[in-house]
Amino acid sequence: MPEAEKSEIRSLVDTYLRYLVAVRTLSPRTVDAYGVDLDRFCRFVEDEGCGLELSPSLVRRFVAELKDTLSPASSARALSSIRGFYRYAVKQGDVVSNPFASVRGKGRERHLPEVLSEVEASELLSFSGNGFIGVRDKLLMELLYSTGARVSEAVGIDMLDLDTKKRTVKLLGKGDRQRIAYLGPQAMSALATYLPYRRARVASDKKDAVQALFLNAHGERLTRRGAGFILRKHQERLASGKRLHPHLFRHSFATHLLDRGADIRTVQELLGHADLSTTGIYTHVSLKRLQDVYRNAHPHGSTGSVGKKEQKS
Repeated sequence: MPEAEKSEIRSLVDTYLRYLVAVRTLSPRTVDAYGVDLDRFCRFVEDEGCGLELSPSLVRRFVAELKDTLSPASSARALSSIRGFYRYAVKQGDVVSNPFASVRGKGRERHLPEVLSEVEASELLSFSGNGFIGVRDKLLMELLYSTGARVSEAVGIDMLDLDTKKRTVKLLGKGDRQRIAYLGPQAMSALATYLPYRRARVASDKKDAVQALFLNAHGERLTRRGAGFILRKHQERLASGKRLHPHLFRHSFATHLLDRGADIRTVQELLGHADLSTTGIYTHVSLKRLQDVYRNAHPHGSTGSVGKKEQKS
């Protein structure tokens, strides 16, 4: 394959990756993952000495190579990256068709996310907190549970994003999509307690700290890693032994809303999901919880009290 043609393929990939950053506003981490997958594909195309208009036999050969060298989940991700690249190339007129349009890899089995029960959430958030550290930790957990925010969204909140009159906060999610989240009474109470401590602690000579809602012990903006450390400190408050991590609050937020009758599209908006199918996992969680209640409470359930008595007799 001529060197000039190799450069053309690499150039198209580079243009696509820049498009993902500038237009799709994907995170650097996500774009890097696309880059790894597409580099693998470029090497295959270069080794085979073909252009981007792959024959069905070459597509099958590449898919077989992925399956031989990668896990099912990584193989599925690579194919997804390549399909996205071809969709872009077709729109730009660089290729006529997408040879991977109908190719699907076997992805990782989706597991139901672990959630807090409503009792566990109440017990976890029952502490009042002492001093700056205590009241900040309290607010962080109350806000995560009240809004379903991702931890990156929570630590990115600026003071100007808060509207205490409307009891809302503006969150900046994936792809720079903004949404409004609502603060419940407990979160508002925790916020009112925290703000005086924040004013006394903020590093006033640092612009980002002055803007930030959540601060670390040095008066600077709290980081994602710092937020994770805070939650691990409170791990022992969960008697169940569940691992306390930021997404546990997000999962619980969504599940508890659905358990209490919220519409799934409303939950989708509150979570900031671009695709309803992403929110759909929580309907399965709620269904499983209903099944567990049935099994434990109904006389003919597998673990119902009457059922147990009948089994013993």
